[in-house]
Amino acid sequence: MMPEEVAGDGTTPDGAAGSQPQPDQEHALNAAADAAEAAIARLYGEPLLRLPTDLYIPPDALEVFLDAFEGPLDLLLYLIRKQNFNILDIPMAQVTLQYLEYVEQIRKSNLELAAEYLLMAAMLIEIKSRMLLPKRQDDLIEEVGDPRAELVRRLLDYEQIKLAAQALGALPQVDRDFLRPELTIEQGLAPVWPHVDAHDLQRAWMDVLRRAKLTQHHRIGREELSVREHMSAILRTLQSRRFIEFAELFDGHAGVPVVVVHFVAMLELAKETLIEITQAEAFAPIYVRLAYSPA
Repeated sequence: MMPEEVAGDGTTPDGAAGSQPQPDQEHALNAAADAAEAAIARLYGEPLLRLPTDLYIPPDALEVFLDAFEGPLDLLLYLIRKQNFNILDIPMAQVTLQYLEYVEQIRKSNLELAAEYLLMAAMLIEIKSRMLLPKRQDDLIEEVGDPRAELVRRLLDYEQIKLAAQALGALPQVDRDFLRPELTIEQGLAPVWPHVDAHDLQRAWMDVLRRAKLTQHHRIGREELSVREHMSAILRTLQSRRFIEFAELFDGHAGVPVVVVHFVAMLELAKETLIEITQAEAFAPIYVRLAYSPA
């Protein structure tokens, strides 16, 4: 028998499609599937069956980051708050176990960082052991405080400071959340004076005068005048003259207070009979002279 002729499109002359792939093609597909399963990685889409001999991977090239903590107290507070433990009654067994698991994880990758957490781990183990030990007779007599008291105090203080720091960090800050606007203004050298109307200036001046009148004060001064001094002055004037007319004893340029005091001084001298005031007849001139004293 002659083999059947196969057309170029994979069909037989009677139009039926080829039912089975060629043996070489099937073998290639199986080999590719096996290589994909055995590949340890893919490089540019191609399966990598073995590691290169000249490949160097630094020890710290791959790091596994767990939840970021800022220290042992931060980790301990996270474990307590995550499981809704009462911070005043911490279950030391569970918290210590979870804390040690985290320390073991970071110890494998970064020993220097784990050293800081190991100190807190030692403290937790000590507190746990003190709680497990039976109380002695002396301890029953003297009431011993809770071994967790100091740890609780430190956790509460740390939580308060942490919340305050978060509140401060949430406040808007310059150059982080907003920028200060800056505006450059060009100022000319020639000053620009405001326009003032003459009527406005007149009204302002009248307003100033009106306010000045409201606050104006009238001061009355008092001049101190001595009757004795004026009496002595009249006697000195009369000693040089025998008679003197009444009007000549007064200074016409002096003020009213001076004239009044001078007249009172003249009356005092007449009362003490040191001077004499005479008049020849009615409406005649009045003269003043020193009183006559017999030798």
